[in-house]
Parts: sequence; structure tokens; C-alpha cells
Amino acid sequence: MDRIRAPYSPGAGEPPPALVGRAQKLDDMDVALQRRQLGRSAKSVMLTGLRGVGKTVLLNEFGKTARTHGYYHEHIEVDESVDFPSVLAFTVRRLLLRFSAAQRMGERIQRALGVLKAFSVQWPNGPTFSADVHSVLGPADSGDLATDLAGLLCELGEAAQAIGVGVFLTIDQIQYLARPELSALMVSLHRATQLGLPVVVAGAGLPSLPALLGDAKSYAERMFDFAEIGSLSPTESAEAILRPAAQEGVLWQPAAVDFVVDLTRGYPYFLQAFSKQAWDMANGPTEISRSDVDASVAFTLAELDSGFFRVRISRTTDAERTYLRAMAVLGPGPYQTSEVASFLGKTVQQVGFVRNSLLKRGICYAPRWGQVAFTVPMFDGFLRRWLNVADEI
Repeated sequence: MDRIRAPYSPGAGEPPPALVGRAQKLDDMDVALQRRQLGRSAKSVMLTGLRGVGKTVLLNEFGKTARTHGYYHEHIEVDESVDFPSVLAFTVRRLLLRFSAAQRMGERIQRALGVLKAFSVQWPNGPTFSADVHSVLGPADSGDLATDLAGLLCELGEAAQAIGVGVFLTIDQIQYLARPELSALMVSLHRATQLGLPVVVAGAGLPSLPALLGDAKSYAERMFDFAEIGSLSPTESAEAILRPAAQEGVLWQPAAVDFVVDLTRGYPYFLQAFSKQAWDMANGPTEISRSDVDASVAFTLAELDSGFFRVRISRTTDAERTYLRAMAVLGPGPYQTSEVASFLGKTVQQVGFVRNSLLKRGICYAPRWGQVAFTVPMFDGFLRRWLNVADEI
């Protein structure tokens, strides 16, 4: 029977899988934004979890919520090579120019641009300025990153406050920031909060993020609400599959839903990937069966293997791949670092530099002392599939 369905996607008004069951997180963010807008204290939010659980989707939703309350939202995505001071400087420049577009270029905004110009001289690779913007020396050009970042962020907050708006920054992949940068960011937020400025930050990172922030500044837990984002429950997973289909008048057989839920372990990215492929391959037009799902599994895995999974190891060294292969052969994890080392015929100290490199790359994380685990769900299965094809990954 010919398929007459629309391409797979959440229907109008339907949340993507990553937002199912996350309503409380959105409500908490909404309250924090309103409190800061009134000059009251409110913790910033840090989302933590494995890759593919929907942290970025939530950050985007936070941004939408912020805009409804009159905040100006900017998003920063960090990677291994980011020059954070210059990226933040470009972000502040965009915000100040947006302020001036909405209001006439006032004295307060002009001063903030001058502080930013002085900051960019001290911390090069940032934005350039026209000749009519004069550097304002003092607040953000000392050469100490924490002091200068705090000065810059507070100038931004004061400019926002002067025109009756707020600033909302979302920072994704925040675990890639170096410790001095993390420390400077926290000092800046702490200072802006003390002054009651309308500046709110929400970040997202891997499960190691709380420990990284705690190492950077001991008061991290007083500044942030750490929200762990994990897999969906079986009920939530089924809802994420069924609701978009129902919007298009399509039903799933219960056995098909149960199989996808079990196969994906409730991880939103995989729920969407397997559901999409089953949708595309089903005979239809109004039902998706268990046999449709069975027929689509190999294609879904092939797509994940060549894209989502493969990109995670594309830049790894031979030593790192050997370590990853040992982890995969040992099972799903988490793994004792001593077991991985023993499997490789080495001591923990001999392979410690490889483990640390994988942690820095964000391919692995340490659930607790003496352990290591993959940051990507089902990554062990991907590696074992590759092991069946070749001797080397």
C-alpha cells in the first residue's frame, strides 16, 4: 500500500522526544528568569548528561522562554579549540548593538562599548570597532581574566538594566572550557548576581561538569542548579513515539513501540532516529508494525554508525582507539580503569595519559574515582560492530 504520510517530525504543537517529561525543567527556568528580572536572587542552571539526551534542545527552549520575558538571548557553543574571551566579546558586542537598535544609542550603551573595546585590546582576537568608539579604561582591561570578564559582564548587565531589559546567555558544551575560563565565568556571574543585574546564564555539558565547576570554584553548588538530563522512562518514551504519529493520523502497534523503547533505552536522539526510519520504511498508510521496525533497524544502525557514532572517533589517535576498543570488549560499562589497563596488559599509570586525553575530548567521562565510561549511549555496541568488520577500529 502506498504511503501518504508526511515526512516524520513532531506535529504542530507536539514536543520533540527530547522535551517529553522535561516540563519541570522549563518551569524552573521560567521562575528563575522572572526572579532575576525583579532583582531577586536566582541560581543559574547547568544541564548535565550524556550526548543525545536533549540538553541542547532544552537550552533552545530556555531561550524561547527568556524572550517572552523581555530578555535578549545569545547562544554560545564551545569546542576544544575555542578562544572563550574573544567569543564572549563578540557575543557582548552583538547584544550591545541589538540594544542600540531597539533604543537610541544612549550614553550607557556607548560606555559599555568603550569597556568592550578596552577588553578586546587586552584580550585580542575579539571584535574591531569604529573610530568613534573610545576605549573606557579600568573596568575590564587589567590582564586578569576573572577581573576583566566580571567587569565586562557587569557593564553589559548595567546597560541592559538601564533600558529595562535582561540578558540571557546559553552556553553549550561548557565542559570544554579550560579551568581558568570556567573560574572567570563563575566569578563574573557571581559578581553580576551580587549587584542584582538582569544577567542569567544556562549551560549544558557532560556528566563531569559539576565536578569541573566545583574544582574551579568551591562555591559552584551555591551558584548553580545542576539538572541531570537522562533517558526517558518507558512511559515517556512511548509518548515520544506515539504523539507525533497520532498528529498525522498514524498508529503504532504496541509490539512495535515496545521494541523501539527497549532498543533505544529511552534516549531521545535514538528514539527519534529509529522512529523516523520505521516511519519512512513502513508500508502504511496508517499503521506502523513490529515487522516495519524490524526491517528498519539495520538501516538505522548504519546511519548512526556512519554519522552520530563515527564522528566521535574520527580524530582519535591509535592509542586512544585501542583504549576505546578495550572498553567496548569489556561490555557496556562503566569500567574500572584497572580492568581496562589489565585487559591491555599495562598498569593504570601507563595508560593514564590516554584516558585523560579521552576525557578532555569528551569521548569518555569519569562517573566516579577509578572509573571511566562512554559519554555517548550505546557507543560500546557501535565499537563492537566495527570490531566484527576489522581488526582495528
